[in-house]
Amino acid sequence: MNQAAVALELVPEITGSSLALSSVRVRGDRVQIHEAARDTLLYVVAGAGSLVVEGESANLVDGSAALILSGERATVERASAELVLLQATVGLDADQHAPMGARARSVDVEDASTSHATGARSFRVLFGPHNGSTRATLFAGYLPPGRAPWHYHLYDEIVWVPEGPGRVLRRDSDEALEAGAAFRLRPREVHIVENSSPDQEMTVLGFFTPAGSPAAAYLANES
Repeated sequence: MNQAAVALELVPEITGSSLALSSVRVRGDRVQIHEAARDTLLYVVAGAGSLVVEGESANLVDGSAALILSGERATVERASAELVLLQATVGLDADQHAPMGARARSVDVEDASTSHATGARSFRVLFGPHNGSTRATLFAGYLPPGRAPWHYHLYDEIVWVPEGPGRVLRRDSDEALEAGAAFRLRPREVHIVENSSPDQEMTVLGFFTPAGSPAAAYLANES
C-alpha cells in the first residue's frame, strides 16, 4: 500500500496467527497493492471503483469483495468521492485448502448464496476454496436479535462489525460492539456474539483460516 491511501490497522498479526485486518481509505485516484508473502481479500465498505490484477479488471461497489493472491500486482482505482476498503491478509504459512472451483476476481455479496448456521443465523460466503481463496474464507454473517449458545470454532478468525449494537462474550470478558468494531477469535476460544438490538438484524464480516465453512461450530458447556 502506498501514500495514495490511508491505512488504519484494526487487528494486527500476532504470534501464531498471520491473519490481519486493516481499514483503507483511498484518497488518490489509484493505489497499488502488492504482497509478496500474503494473500489479500478486499471488501468495499463505501464507494466505488475498479480493481486491475495482472491486467484483468473487476468492478468494486458497496458490498463487493476481491481476491489478490500473493505475488500479484494490483491497482485499485477510485471512481467515487470516497472509497473505503477493508483489507484482510493471511500469510503463506496458513494451511491451504484444495481448490474447489475456478478463480474469481470479485464477488458481490448479493450474488452469493445464503446458507444457515447455528440457530436462525445465516451467512453468505464471498470467497473461499470454491472461487480461488484456498488459505482463508471471507463471509458476511446475519444475526437475528439475541444470542447463540456458547460455542467455538477450530479456525482462527477476525470479525468486523459494520453496525451495532452487539456484544462479544468470552468466558472471562464481555465487550460491547459498536459500528467499526473488530476482534479476533482464536481456535477453540469459547464465545458468543450477541445482537443486542430488539428488532434489527445485525451483520458481521468474518475472515478465517483454514478456509472452509463458517457453519463449522462446536457447542461448549453453558457454565
